[in-house]
Amino acid sequence: MSNPLSVLLEEKGVLLADGATGTTLFDMGLTSGQSPEFWNDTAPEKITKLHQGFVDAGSDIILTNSFGGTRHRLKLHHAQDRTFELNQKAAIIAREVADKSDRDIIVAGSVGPTGELLVPLGELTYEGAVEAFVEQMEGLKSGGVDVLWIETMSAPDEMKAAAQAANSLDMPYVITASFDTAGRTMMGMTPAQMNTSVNVGGSAPLAIGANCGVGASDLLASVLDISKSAPEVVVIAKANCGIPVIQGENVVYTGTPELMSDYACLAIDAGARIIGGCCGTSCDHLAAMRKAIDTHEKIDRPSIDTITNTIGPMVNKSASSETASKKRGNRRNRV
Repeated sequence: MSNPLSVLLEEKGVLLADGATGTTLFDMGLTSGQSPEFWNDTAPEKITKLHQGFVDAGSDIILTNSFGGTRHRLKLHHAQDRTFELNQKAAIIAREVADKSDRDIIVAGSVGPTGELLVPLGELTYEGAVEAFVEQMEGLKSGGVDVLWIETMSAPDEMKAAAQAANSLDMPYVITASFDTAGRTMMGMTPAQMNTSVNVGGSAPLAIGANCGVGASDLLASVLDISKSAPEVVVIAKANCGIPVIQGENVVYTGTPELMSDYACLAIDAGARIIGGCCGTSCDHLAAMRKAIDTHEKIDRPSIDTITNTIGPMVNKSASSETASKKRGNRRNRV
């Protein structure tokens, strides 16, 4: 059965996802320690402005303000009993923005990690994780999302729990992981293992990929590995806007619109078909990425050297497995 995301992908070839939710909301006045999800209720006009800005910049996909919307994260703000409500409101706000547009906009229900460790490392059972994700996803589905956007994952078991929850609700979904620890997720998963790690026996994700992490160059290295290990799969690249640096009391991302434009072109060449920005990515960055996507003609897959020479050095010194294998081959050839 077709769904709006697959239809739009077929029509356009490459889609532009949105930018940073958290850092943009901080610029709007959100303070450290506040739950962004509360603004779906107390400041919906600010969430509308967030989404509208991304649409005006050219995004084809907007993510709901619900990243921390599981009961486990909302419990930190004594709001675990508002899980369905806050997620439903997040979806309704995004849906209204999308429906007012004069072009097709995909509303993706953002689903982040629970913040809990699963058994045996922690106390959350696999079944408990599935229940938590179902509860959140029910709210997002009720509010009208087109697809569930499971993101910034680290643990394969938690990814599978989220995928199982989506399947139980008969909802299409995508999954992205954050490869921020020497080219792996915090729980040790490599980009090349991404596709097999989300196999739960039901409907497969519409797309898989990488988001957030430690920098655009590192994320593109992950994309190279994902697209090589699963060439038939739609791949997502949603990188941070450069590298975060501390300036006084603020965290500032180093990426310019020009850098993110180059990143978008390299992402296409690396095999990504859904490209967006994560932390620090503003509407100005997205507008530059929109232009790049619309005008770039795909060329050969970039090497790590091409990536780093174009958009800066990798934070993690380990290269993608694709590049590492080439280096090993070169060393053997010199022996």
